[in-house]
Amino acid sequence: AFLLGGLPDEGLAKAGVKISSKVMISATSENMYMLKVVEPELFEYSGVWPKDPLIPATKLTSALAAEFMAPIKFEYTNGVVGKMLAPERVSTLVLNIYRGILNILQLNIKKTQNIYELQEAGAQGTCKTMYAITEDDKAERILLTKTRDLNHCQEKLMMDMGLVYTEKCAKCQQDSKNLRGATAYNYIFKPVPHGVMILEAAVNELIQFSPFTEMNGAAQMETKQTLVFLEVQREPIVPIQAQYLPRGSLKYEFSTELLQTPVQLIKITNAQAQIVDILNHLVTNNVERVHEDAPLKFLELIQVFRAAQFEDIQSIWRLYMSRAAYRQWILDAVPVIGTPAALRFIKEKFMADELTVSETAQALIASVHMATANTEVIKMVETMAADNKILKSPVLREIVFLGYGTMIFKFCAEKSVCPSELIKPIQQLLVDAVAREDPQDIILFLKVLGNTGHPSSLKPITKILPIHGTAATSLPMRVHADAILALRNIAKKEPRMVQDLLLQLYMDKNLHSELRMLSCIVLFETRPPLGLVTTLANIVKTEENLQVASFTYSHIKSLTRSTAAIHASVAAACNIAVKILSPKLDRLSSRFSKALHFDIYNSPLMLGAAASAFYINDAATIMPRSILAKTNAYFAGAAADVLEIGVRTEGLQEALLKNPAIIDSTDRITKMKRIIKALSQWRSMPNRPPLASVFVKFLGQEIAFANIDKAFIDQAIAVTTTPSIQSFGRDAVKALMSGVSYVFTKPMLINEMRRILPTVAGLPMELSLYTTAVAAANVQIQAATTPTLPDNFHLAHLLKTDVQLETEIKPSVAVNTFAVMGVNTAILQAAMLSRAKLNSVLPAKLRARFDMKEQNFKFEALPVSHPENIAAVHVDTFAVARNIEDLPMEKITPIVPAQVIQATSREFLKSKFSSSFEASMSRSSEILHEDVAATKPMIRRKAAKSEKKYCVEAHTIGMKSCVKVATENSAFLRDIALYKMAGKHSITVSLKSSKC
Repeated sequence: AFLLGGLPDEGLAKAGVKISSKVMISATSENMYMLKVVEPELFEYSGVWPKDPLIPATKLTSALAAEFMAPIKFEYTNGVVGKMLAPERVSTLVLNIYRGILNILQLNIKKTQNIYELQEAGAQGTCKTMYAITEDDKAERILLTKTRDLNHCQEKLMMDMGLVYTEKCAKCQQDSKNLRGATAYNYIFKPVPHGVMILEAAVNELIQFSPFTEMNGAAQMETKQTLVFLEVQREPIVPIQAQYLPRGSLKYEFSTELLQTPVQLIKITNAQAQIVDILNHLVTNNVERVHEDAPLKFLELIQVFRAAQFEDIQSIWRLYMSRAAYRQWILDAVPVIGTPAALRFIKEKFMADELTVSETAQALIASVHMATANTEVIKMVETMAADNKILKSPVLREIVFLGYGTMIFKFCAEKSVCPSELIKPIQQLLVDAVAREDPQDIILFLKVLGNTGHPSSLKPITKILPIHGTAATSLPMRVHADAILALRNIAKKEPRMVQDLLLQLYMDKNLHSELRMLSCIVLFETRPPLGLVTTLANIVKTEENLQVASFTYSHIKSLTRSTAAIHASVAAACNIAVKILSPKLDRLSSRFSKALHFDIYNSPLMLGAAASAFYINDAATIMPRSILAKTNAYFAGAAADVLEIGVRTEGLQEALLKNPAIIDSTDRITKMKRIIKALSQWRSMPNRPPLASVFVKFLGQEIAFANIDKAFIDQAIAVTTTPSIQSFGRDAVKALMSGVSYVFTKPMLINEMRRILPTVAGLPMELSLYTTAVAAANVQIQAATTPTLPDNFHLAHLLKTDVQLETEIKPSVAVNTFAVMGVNTAILQAAMLSRAKLNSVLPAKLRARFDMKEQNFKFEALPVSHPENIAAVHVDTFAVARNIEDLPMEKITPIVPAQVIQATSREFLKSKFSSSFEASMSRSSEILHEDVAATKPMIRRKAAKSEKKYCVEAHTIGMKSCVKVATENSAFLRDIALYKMAGKHSITVSLKSSKC
C-alpha cells in the first residue's frame, strides 16, 4: 500500500507512507480464516515527486514487529468479510491496516449479472458500488472491475471536530464539491475446480479537497494497493498463545486520532513532567514580548494535557495554583482540552473554592464549546445545573444552563435521529417557570431551548407566544421577544413549520410592532421561497404601521444585493418582491425601523463575509427599542454565524418617557441630572421591567445574557459603596501615583476544525485548520495630580483635581494558522502542511490630562522607540514525514524546490529580455518584426519568485511606512488560486523616521 498526498503535478513536493509485506491466509474452520502479515516494511516519503526516493522507517518497523507477528482471525462467507478477532495487544491502528487488506477481499459477486450496482459495506462505510465482470476465455481468466463512489454513501465513516456550528451550502456543493472521493478495484481471477482464485488485485483511490471551487485547484490523497498471488504453502498459520477477542467488523475504527494534532508529533513518556517543561518555557519566554513560537508551544501544551490523566492535571494545578503567571496559562489551556476531564477539573476546583466566579465563568464557556459532546459530558453538565453552589451564582447558573443546551445541540448534530428525552428536563423547567409566572426563568429556559435547536421544543416555545389565548398574552413582551428568537436554530432543521408560525405572528396586526419585526428577522433567516416572500410584500403594501413597513421593505431591499451563494434563492425572490412594493417606503426617515444586510462573496474562491444590523424603533420612543447586529462567514462551501449581539431598552424607554423634560434642549449637566432623577424614580416603582437587556451569541449559540434590573443596580451600588471598595480605590490611586507596572498574557486556541476519514488502506486521512494566538502587553502607568491629594483623601476629591496620566504600553501578538492534509496517527505523520505566522509589536506612549473641575480633556501621543519591522506575516507550504520512533530524522520539503524557483525565474527574465529586444527591433523593421513574431512562443511561464515594495511617507508626523511583499509559489504550473497559495509568501510592515 502506498499513500501519497499533495498537488497533482510532478516536480512539486509530496508526502506519503508505504507499507510493503507478504500476506498469509489460511482456513481454520468453516467460514473462519487466519491472516498474518509477514516481513512488513514501512517507508516514509517527503520529497520532490517523483525523483526523490522513499526512506525506510526501520525503527518504526521494528517497534511494530511484535504486533504484526500476531495473526488475526476473520469470518468470510461468500466473499463477505464478517466479524474480526484479535489479541488485546494488537492496537487499533494495526488492526485498521489489517482491515485495509481484508477490504480488498470484500466481493459481492452475482452469477446472473455482469454489470450491477449496490450499496456495499466496506472499511470506509456502506457506499454506492458498481461491478463490471468480463471473461477472457482464451487466457482462462475472469476480469472484474469494482468502483466505489465515496460521495454517495448510506453510512460514511467520518469524524468531525469544530464543524458542528457550520451550515452546509447546498447550492455551493451542487456546483462544485469541496471533497470528492472514489475507489477503483481491478481483479484478475483464475477458475479452479471449486471456485475461483484471486491472482491479482489492484486498488486505486483518489480523495481530493479544494477550499475553493474545483476549477481553482485541488490537493489530493492517492492510495494504491496491490495484492499479487505468489504461492500456496502447506504449513498453516498458527495462532499465538493469547485470548482472541471480538474486535469489530470490517468497518474502520477511530482510536486516538482526536487526541493527536496533525501539526506536530510528540512522544509522550511522562505527561506531567512534559507539561511542567512546556509551562516553564511559556512563562519564561513571554514576558516583555511574545515569543514567535509561543502559539505552537501553546498547542503542544494542549496536546500533552489531552494525553494526561486527570490525576496529572490535579498535580500540576496543586504545584502552580498560587503562582499567577503559571495559573493563567493552565486556566487557558485546560478548558480547550475538549475531554470530560477538563469539565470535571473546572467543576471540582470551583466547588473547592480554588477558582473565582470570573475564572470559572471563562473556563466553562470555553470548555462547553470545545468538549466533545457525549452522554457522559451531558450528564456532567446536567448535574452542575442542579448544584446549589452553581445556582447561588446568577452568572454561573446562566452559563451552565446555556452550555447544557449547547451540549445537546452538538450531540444531536452528529445523530440522524436525536432522542427528545435529553431536552425534556428543560422543557419541564419551562412549564414550571410559566406556572410560577417567573419571567426571568422563562427567558433563561427559552434561551436554553433555543441553543438546543431540537424540533421537539417547537411546541413548548409556541405556547409562550401570544397566539394561543390569554395565558400567553399576559406574559411580558420581552418574554415573547425571546420566544421568537429561540426559534432560529429550530428553523435550520424544520424551516417549513417555523415559517408558518412566523408568518402567522407577522400578519397579526394586533401584536406589538417589535414582535412583528422580530418575526420578520427570523423568517428571512429560514431563507423563505418566492411564494412566501411575495406574500410578505403583499402584506406590506397595505400595512398601516410604518415602522413595520419600513423595516420589512429595507430588509427585502438589502437582501436583493446579496451575492452569497447560500442566499441566491432569497436574493432572487427579494428582487421580485421589491418591484411589488412602493418606492415611497425607501424615502422614510431614519426615525423608522430599518434592516441592513451587506455581504461580499467570491464565487470562484467560495469565500465571503456578511454583516447584518437590525434597528427596531417605535414612534413613541426617544431611542431604539432594540438593536441586533451579527456577522457571518462563508468558506469552503459552508456558512457560520460568527458573532451576534443584541440590546433591548424597553425599561429605559419607559423610565425616560415619564420625564419629558429630558428631551428639552438644555445643557449637558442639567440633562444628566434629569436622567439620574428619572432612573431614581424608576427604582422606586413597584412593577418595573429591566432597564435594558443584552445578549451575546457565538457561532449561533447564546453564551451569555444580562438584564440591567433593580437587583443588578442595587447589587452594584452595594458593592461600590462598601468601605472595602472605597479603600481599594484609594490604594489603587496611590499605586498609580507611585507608578505601576503590569504584564498581561493571553493565549487562545481560536479555532480547531478537523475532518478525519479512513483511506482504503486503513490509515486515517485528515483535513485540519488550526489557529492559535498569544497576546501580551507590558503596561507602565504613572499618575500625578494638581493639587497633590492628601494622605487620607476621599475618591470625590478626584472630581476637583487636575489628573495627568502617562502610560507606556508594549503590546505584542503572535498568531499561527495551520492547514493540514495527510496521514495523521499517533506513530507517524505524512502530510502537506501550510503554516501562516503573524508577529507584531507596536509600542505606544500616551499622556492624558483630565481637568474634572474645568471639564477639559487632553490626549497626547509621545515619541517611543520601536523595532523597524512592526508586523510580519510569513506563509510556508511544505511536505512533512516523521515517525514517533525517530523524531530527530523528520523530513521537511518545501512544496516548490529551490532549483525550480531559480530555473523559472531565469526563464522569465530571459523571456522579458527577448520581448523587449523584439519590441525595439520592430520599430526599425516591419519585415524583421514579422519574422520574430513567427518564432515567438504562444505560452510563457510566470516567474515563480517575485518581490515588491510599497512606501508611504507622512511628512506631517515625520514617519515613513513601507510594505514589502515577497512570494515564491507554484503558479508557474497553473495560474489558479490554490497554486498561487502553495509556496512561500511574506509581508513585512516597517515604520521608521522619514529622516533616516
